[in-house]
Amino acid sequence: MSAPDPLPRLLGALLLATERPLTAEAVADLINQAADEEEWPARTKPTEVEAAFRALTKTWDGRDGVVLARVGGGWRLRTAPDLAVMVRRLWPDRATRLSKAALEALAVVAYRQPCTRLDVEDVRGVDCGGVLRSLLDRKLLRIVGRKDEPGRPLLYGTTPEFLETFSLPDLRALPTLRDLESMRAEEAARAQGGPPGVEPAPALPDPEDLEAVETDDPADEADEDAFGPDAAEPTDPAPADDPPDEST
Repeated sequence: MSAPDPLPRLLGALLLATERPLTAEAVADLINQAADEEEWPARTKPTEVEAAFRALTKTWDGRDGVVLARVGGGWRLRTAPDLAVMVRRLWPDRATRLSKAALEALAVVAYRQPCTRLDVEDVRGVDCGGVLRSLLDRKLLRIVGRKDEPGRPLLYGTTPEFLETFSLPDLRALPTLRDLESMRAEEAARAQGGPPGVEPAPALPDPEDLEAVETDDPADEADEDAFGPDAAEPTDPAPADDPPDEST
C-alpha cells in the first residue's frame, strides 16, 4: 500500500501559518529548496501544487466554517461568508467602516488605474485629497509612480490588500459595466416585484456591509470640504521602482 501524498497536509499547514495568500510558484520553490537539502521527499512543479490547491477547495468548501479561496493572486483560508457577522464579534473594537466617499474613490482607482488625484476628482466632482490619504493609510491604494506631464502628479493603483479585502483573485474579477447594468436591472425588477434577471457578478460590497481592516477611524469620514483644492498631495514615498521625480 502506497504512502499518502504529503502535499495536501503540507499545504494545510502552510495555509494556516501564512499571513498572505500563497501562490503555487512560491510553494513549489519552498518544497524544491527543502528537497535539495533532503528535508522533503521529492521536488515538485507549480502545476502540481496548483492542482493540489484546487482539490483542497472540495474539502474546505464552507461546510466546516472554512473556505479555501483564491484571493490576491494566491490561495488563502477564509471564514465562510455566512458566518461573517459572528466572526466579526471577535474584534468589536477593530471594526471601522469605509465611508461612501472612500468607496467611490476606491472604485474609480480600481477601474482607471493608474490614475491621478485629478482623474478621481473629475469623476466624483469633489476634492479627494483626504480620501486618498486615508486609503493609502489603509493600504488599499499605493503610489505606483508619477505621470509624465507638468507637475508630475502622483499615480495611484490598488494593492494586494485591496484584492484580499474584497475577496478578488485579481483585477480581472471586477464586474464589467455590462455586469453592473444587469445588476441594476435585476434590483429594479425586484423592487417592482418582477421576475429576477440575470444572476449578478460579484461587486464591491455595500458601504453598510464593509468592515475595513484598520482600528481607528481615518480622515475619509471627515467632511470633504476640509480639504480644499489647494490641499497637498499625500506624501507617501513611491516604491523603489517608481520613476524618479525629475521636476527639480
